[in-house]
Amino acid sequence: MKNYLKATTFLIAAALAAPLAAQQAGGRLDIVVQPEPPGLVLGLVQNGPTQLVAGDIYESLLRYDTDLKPMPGLAKSWEISDDGLTYTFKLQEGVKWHDGEAFSADDVVFSADVFLRETHARLRASLAHVESITAPDPLTVVFQLKQPFGPFINAFETGTMPIMPKHIYEGTDFANNPANAKPIGTGPFKFDEWVKGSHIHLVKNEDYYVDGLPYLDEVYYRVIPDAAARAVAFETGEVSVLPGGSVENWDIPRLAKMDGVCVTEKGWEFFAPHAWMWLNNREGPTSNQKFRQAVMYAMDREFMKDVVWNGFGKVATGPVSSRTNYYSDDVTMYNHDPEKAKALLAEMGYDGEPVRILPLPYGETWQRWAEAVRQNLSEVGINVEIDSTDVAGWNEKTSQWDYDMAFTYLYQYGDPALGVSRNYTADRIKKGSPWNNVEGYENPELDKKWAAAAVMVTPEERAAAYAEIQKEIVDDVPVAWMQELTFPTIYRCDVKDLVTTGIGVNDGPRNTWIEK
Repeated sequence: MKNYLKATTFLIAAALAAPLAAQQAGGRLDIVVQPEPPGLVLGLVQNGPTQLVAGDIYESLLRYDTDLKPMPGLAKSWEISDDGLTYTFKLQEGVKWHDGEAFSADDVVFSADVFLRETHARLRASLAHVESITAPDPLTVVFQLKQPFGPFINAFETGTMPIMPKHIYEGTDFANNPANAKPIGTGPFKFDEWVKGSHIHLVKNEDYYVDGLPYLDEVYYRVIPDAAARAVAFETGEVSVLPGGSVENWDIPRLAKMDGVCVTEKGWEFFAPHAWMWLNNREGPTSNQKFRQAVMYAMDREFMKDVVWNGFGKVATGPVSSRTNYYSDDVTMYNHDPEKAKALLAEMGYDGEPVRILPLPYGETWQRWAEAVRQNLSEVGINVEIDSTDVAGWNEKTSQWDYDMAFTYLYQYGDPALGVSRNYTADRIKKGSPWNNVEGYENPELDKKWAAAAVMVTPEERAAAYAEIQKEIVDDVPVAWMQELTFPTIYRCDVKDLVTTGIGVNDGPRNTWIEK
């Protein structure tokens, strides 16, 4: 697998290319962040708003293009041994932390082997395949695996494996370290201030190791709680970028038609956000497989996509997004069929027991989506109540399993072993987290198949294994798969190179420049 080194040659050259003309450097970028992040230390918090801002403060060893191919980050090159067990990374030279301390391989070892093993549950699943992490010299890191784990090359994205400063966190209570109030990374921008309810201000890292980058002088992440006010702020020029999901869908066509406005759906390839409703598999009507199948047949998901989401996105066919590796469409297709839904409800003896739908409290679009589901389910005789709450209430209800049906969406991270299996295997059933197997689905035979597929060596073997898994799990309907979400990013056309990777605006300002 030494071709990885060869493949990176031109990427390194591109990443370290000379800057644009001086007249195109400088300027300020205002971006909406919604909702306001709960924190900015990416090693402790990995939700969407945190990643949007902290993706400019922290870095990982690699970045990924829109085809999910790895590119240099803090690592300038890498090599995977032929047996798939040894990953060797050569680090960039001259990298400094924002406080001026030198970055080295010891920071990588500390981050991956100590800090993140404790704080990052999703990464911990990948690190379970790692035997050791060592630093033979200050600019080399070696990950030794217990067995081949093909998806491991995708585990070095900044939200997945953010590199943390050892000299600040070693030997401390990570969650309560005073330095958390002023995050320190190696990224292109430094933290300046956070005025709660107003903005987060980042300034250019003058000592950034890529010559000429970043071009921008500063970035403001603006906190505007009301969706209509966010749209107005863009219309008036108060902000220049509306990241995906920051305005209601029905505002997108109007804003997109404005002079000097550009729209892109790129920048979500690595995440491939997948929306579904958790169906409580533990108790009540939703614990019955026939009821869950009836829910799928009752819903007109094409209508919901076209009307609620203004045509953005694609109806999901199962647990794996068609934008993620190893997707298969050889599954039962749950087309809108109210009569089949009624027949299944009759077979199970559904007696009209009410079920609660918990919308995701991220705006009016999600509320309307819940209303559309209630309408469809009511039409086949299911007694539905909508149980709306705020973000804190949603977190509490889902993490404590206090729901019947609950909307959510999660990222897939380019591979089923990284972002999909965590939602369906029994070992990920744990109260207190809304990001794992919240529905309580248990299938021991499928658990074995998920585990085996993750460590198969060839892509062909893995594709066949995941096709079999998808075929089986779609019949079980542990959750109600809804939609492969598309979140268009709206921005002023004079903002150039905003989306250049598979995580889009999350690390876009590194390369962004403003045309004068």
